[in-house]
Amino acid sequence: MSNKNKNFSRISIRKQKMKTNRKKLLLYIGIPLSVVVITVLSYGLHLYTTAKDAANESFEKVGRENEKSDLRSESVDPIEDNVSVLIIGVDDSENRGFNEKSRSDTLILATFNKESGSIKLLSIPRDSYVNVPDHGYTKINNAHFFGGPKKAINTVERLMNVPVDYYVRLNFEAFIEVVNSLGGIHYDVPFEIVEMDSQDNKNAIHLFPGLQELNGEEALAMARTRKYDNDIERGKRQQEIIKSIVKEAASASSILKLDDLITAVGNNMKTNLSFSEMKSFISYGINTNLSLSSVSLEGTGGKMNDGLWYYQINEQSRSELEKELRAHLDLSISDVNSSEFSSESNEVNESTIN
Repeated sequence: MSNKNKNFSRISIRKQKMKTNRKKLLLYIGIPLSVVVITVLSYGLHLYTTAKDAANESFEKVGRENEKSDLRSESVDPIEDNVSVLIIGVDDSENRGFNEKSRSDTLILATFNKESGSIKLLSIPRDSYVNVPDHGYTKINNAHFFGGPKKAINTVERLMNVPVDYYVRLNFEAFIEVVNSLGGIHYDVPFEIVEMDSQDNKNAIHLFPGLQELNGEEALAMARTRKYDNDIERGKRQQEIIKSIVKEAASASSILKLDDLITAVGNNMKTNLSFSEMKSFISYGINTNLSLSSVSLEGTGGKMNDGLWYYQINEQSRSELEKELRAHLDLSISDVNSSEFSSESNEVNESTIN
């Protein structure tokens, strides 16, 4: 065999080995990659199914005509429109025995703006002295006791003149399980606190000042405590804790915790958001430039003639926030009509507060 043929044969053999090695390499790489892809797709499908089942289980209409706010001329779609969500936190634990007749412990009105990718959170003090439709002036936390989410929504709309498109009603068990399913949250505790836990065990929670990781019970105690400052500061703490939960839930390390998170929420939540509507809020969660800001109602507190402590909302503060939230929802400011709150409630408050 000539040298030319020998060289050709060697080159052919070398090429064949290279092809074989490439095939082996692709096989070695392809098998684990395929497993990863199949696992991710399967997990994604599982999460989708779990979330859909949880959403369907928790869905509950408000009971309004056409299921839209009276402050809206037409129904909204969170996929395309700016919308608002009223977050209602309640304590309906078995040891309290309230069942559905519970007062709201937390009321947070969240407005979502699609174009700017921003969210505003307004905490409404639970002791705010307001006019609850059909029940007169009382603390705003009584609204849920009188008529569940529908009455709470109507009261907030009457107070702020801002439409409430959706509601999410969560009990304390959901809050605890959400935080625990994330492995805890990081929070800068501002002062030492000693509080009861969700089962009313006295002095069960003891926290010292400083940045630390809080579990569900500790985060709940921090969000609920009222004896160390006031209702406004309490609302601010709740907003900061919500931000910490959102930040932790959106982190890459929480991907594999989503199953527990969905289950925790689904078992302890009622909402008039359908599954398809819930999915539209994902755009806010994956927005790396998401703006999440907090606003609060200024006011003063004191006892009234009935001996109970109430929070009197400052009308100028309320009016400014009304305009701010309506603008965030891209609603005309010219539609604002605050006379029902400003004239009547201030007159009642000033004549009855000691």
